[in-house]
Amino acid sequence: MFNFLRRAQGQTPPLAEIVAGVAAGRIALVDVREAGEIRATGKASGALAIPLAVLPVKADPLAPDALLAPGRPVAVYCASGGRSGMAAQVLRRMGYETVWNIGGLRDWQAAGGQVERI
Repeated sequence: MFNFLRRAQGQTPPLAEIVAGVAAGRIALVDVREAGEIRATGKASGALAIPLAVLPVKADPLAPDALLAPGRPVAVYCASGGRSGMAAQVLRRMGYETVWNIGGLRDWQAAGGQVERI
């Protein structure tokens, strides 16, 4: 089912595969930028907006209202990849096994991902 995920540990699939996986509902996509940034530029279609500062609370797999499912692959992005790198580390420490930092919103767009305005 997740054949495209069978790669070397820590290796990120091509971004076009992640875009397709998000569109098909196989991969959760998280925008870790602040609300003002998202209002200014939009966000990737299908992405959950969870700022980095609140990620440990909103994505806690032990919380009954967690926004992410622990067994589902997660891709994170920000404006350029710095904060999403930190977010990926946070999620891995919380027990999420398959987490990819896909860089910035422009990387998402360059791979064919759509952007929605809020």
